[in-house]
Amino acid sequence: MRIAVTGSIATDHLMSFPGSFTDQLLADRLDRVSLSFLADELEIRRGGVAANISFGLGLLGLRPVLVGAVGADFEPYRVWLKQHGVDTDSVLVSEDHHTARFVCTTDRAQNQIATFYAGAMAEARRIDLRAVAERTGHLGLVMVSPDDPEAMLRHTRACRDLGIPFAADPSQQLARLGGEEVLELVDGARWLFTNEYEAALLLERTGLTVPQVLRRVGCWVTTEGAAGVRVRRDGHPELTVPAVPVPGAVDPTGVGDAFRAGFLAGTAWDLPERHAAQLGCVVAATVLDHVGTQEYRLYRDPLLARLRSTYGVDCADRLATPLRGLT
Repeated sequence: MRIAVTGSIATDHLMSFPGSFTDQLLADRLDRVSLSFLADELEIRRGGVAANISFGLGLLGLRPVLVGAVGADFEPYRVWLKQHGVDTDSVLVSEDHHTARFVCTTDRAQNQIATFYAGAMAEARRIDLRAVAERTGHLGLVMVSPDDPEAMLRHTRACRDLGIPFAADPSQQLARLGGEEVLELVDGARWLFTNEYEAALLLERTGLTVPQVLRRVGCWVTTEGAAGVRVRRDGHPELTVPAVPVPGAVDPTGVGDAFRAGFLAGTAWDLPERHAAQLGCVVAATVLDHVGTQEYRLYRDPLLARLRSTYGVDCADRLATPLRGLT
């Protein structure tokens, strides 16, 4: 199955603060916060949700189609992605703006404070998904991830018009979207992805209950950090998958994107949802061992060993064949 991933493409500036953000917050002064954190480390990495998901899918051998908008400074990044199995020929290059920037500081408790500069991403609304589908010949699924809000809506409408199944991942853009816009993005999605906080925010934005959301989507996948993953489908028992233990996790940035890559790869291989979620958790755990969102590699034997030790022999045996293309 050919998967297109629409969304942000960015450069990440990742900093580490040795203390705790919460120690600096005064309960009676939260209406006027003015804080500066002295960071010990700075890492400049490639990022962006769509690029991160595509990178993971590329490592797993799926050759995803990346769809997003960038600046003229993107060329070295393009080469990197192509080297790792990503089709970048549908990326729009802006003549006026730089590629988006994500600036994030992480404290010792893995709490994060971040700012995202859209830059060229604002031009993603100009991209015609129909042209992408025609160029690639066939799209089996479009992952609509955080992007320029108008672009997200346009891509979702195009999927409905073209009859292409789509997955909805509004995540960070839930703060910018109104209830009706969120409903338009998720209605009819084969997969809806959120983390635990975003799930609550989605319910608040739309005014829907969990059962009402489940009647609008094929399946709702919610990541819950160290607690694992919940997979919910209307009329079916809730499925829970524990996370892979990662002692001494290095950096949580991009972990959710890596999970999505693993999960989508599993569904592309027609794996049951449980095994797809287990693969997603193992890919996510691999990212936790590295600083940056695209600094990891996926090797068959370590992946199968982690699957076996966390989820059992049956899971590892089921994934051995799909992962046979990895070194």
